[in-house]
Amino acid sequence: MSGCGKVRAWQVPLRLITGAFILHSGMEKWDGPDEQAQGVHGMARQSFPFLENIDAPRFLRLLAAGEIALGAALLTPAVPTRLAGAALTGFAGSLMAVYAQTPGLRKEGSVWPTPDGIGVSKDSWLLAIGLALTLSPREKHLKNLKHLKQLTHAKDVKDVRDAKRHGRHQQHGPRCRPEQHAGGGERLKQAKQAKELAKTLSQGGHSHHHAHRHGPAHARKACPAHR
Repeated sequence: MSGCGKVRAWQVPLRLITGAFILHSGMEKWDGPDEQAQGVHGMARQSFPFLENIDAPRFLRLLAAGEIALGAALLTPAVPTRLAGAALTGFAGSLMAVYAQTPGLRKEGSVWPTPDGIGVSKDSWLLAIGLALTLSPREKHLKNLKHLKQLTHAKDVKDVRDAKRHGRHQQHGPRCRPEQHAGGGERLKQAKQAKELAKTLSQGGHSHHHAHRHGPAHARKACPAHR
């Protein structure tokens, strides 16, 4: 799928079932009788007054066309899920507006339906499905999360390996050579340099003591202390 990525497994039943239901509903309304047109148009006018300028048969045909297009979009994998979900959310939201503003569909002072409003109230499930599809994460975002998890896992593995290597180093005792472990070569080099520096300072201190005791002109080789 283009756009927002492929259809994920959990999205398939949502798109398939709602798409098939809405497509079938639109096809039935396409050639609906005048009684159906008058009833649907009458409920819609109470929520959307501008629909009074449209006659009932034409409104029913427009509604049928919209449902057919929406159902086909949900059933077509090439349509991005977030786009299809946004269209479903808008459609279901308009149905819930009709449910909220039509007298007799809800109990007085309550959001719960009357027996006559149960059929319309169930459109709230379509609204929930539309929101779920609209808010589904993008494919790029999912790839970034997967990459982050891989990096975190790799770091954890490295930390475990370093811990095991350090444990082996402690078990080796004095026979273990530092250069066998990570950073051991550098530490060994520093230790050698420190040892050479200490030796140089020790020799220099002895020479200074010798010159102070015997005088600068005293021959080092002739001194009994150096034989």
